[in-house]
Amino acid sequence: MSSLEAHYSARDIEARILAAVRAAGLNPEQRVSPEALAALDHFHTGGLRASRDLLELAQISGDDRVLDIGAGLAGPARLLASVLGCRVDCLEMSPDYCVGAALLNRLTGLDDRIEVHRGSALDLPFADDSFEVVWMQNVGMNIADKRKLYDEIYRVLKPGGRYAFQEMAAGKVATSYFPLPWATDPADNFLVSAEEMRSVLGESGFVTELLEDTSAVHLSRTTANAAAPAPGQLGLAVFVDNLAEKAGNARRSLEEGQVRLVRGVFRVQ
Repeated sequence: MSSLEAHYSARDIEARILAAVRAAGLNPEQRVSPEALAALDHFHTGGLRASRDLLELAQISGDDRVLDIGAGLAGPARLLASVLGCRVDCLEMSPDYCVGAALLNRLTGLDDRIEVHRGSALDLPFADDSFEVVWMQNVGMNIADKRKLYDEIYRVLKPGGRYAFQEMAAGKVATSYFPLPWATDPADNFLVSAEEMRSVLGESGFVTELLEDTSAVHLSRTTANAAAPAPGQLGLAVFVDNLAEKAGNARRSLEEGQVRLVRGVFRVQ
């Protein structure tokens, strides 16, 4: 197992999720609403609120086919499927997260609209021109070959398709606080600046519709899901080890300008 695979591993994830769902007063034998799971399954900076903001910016319709790369437990995919009714394919490298995502899709009754695939973002298992939208939140930080990543995203998008993302970008000084939510140590931390993102996306053929730094907005908001949930409450700590330390390091990195939080929408010509 690589260090990155170990970072995103969660042993006995089904049992952990089911125990947490029951402790929160939810019945896994009955359909659970995606909203009730939001504190658990939106594993990225800003949580559900950030997903809703990106959904609005991406202008996704119910007829769109969406690919969520690095989908985690597929919380955003269930948001898209439940709110818009669109079909979503999830790609996730962690076998544990794939198991957790499939479980939560069943609990919410959305497994007919969402399909979970295990695989690599650098070798997408889909045909050319398959999707209207590619969605990605806090994933590129783990991928060194940005050009290959963006080329693959461009390949699977239809003409006029959109790539909507939220990402941590490099700040003015090197990242020094570890572990982080996306990396236990520096070997798996591949940040580039927002301008380098824009440049490499342009080299892959994308046209910029939006690229903005949302660091200050995020820091002004109360940090959600940064600590272990109180008894009877769902939270990321159900499946993320050392969450408080990781989240604290991420916030400190953001406050000191070591990292920046950006989001964007880019379009295929």
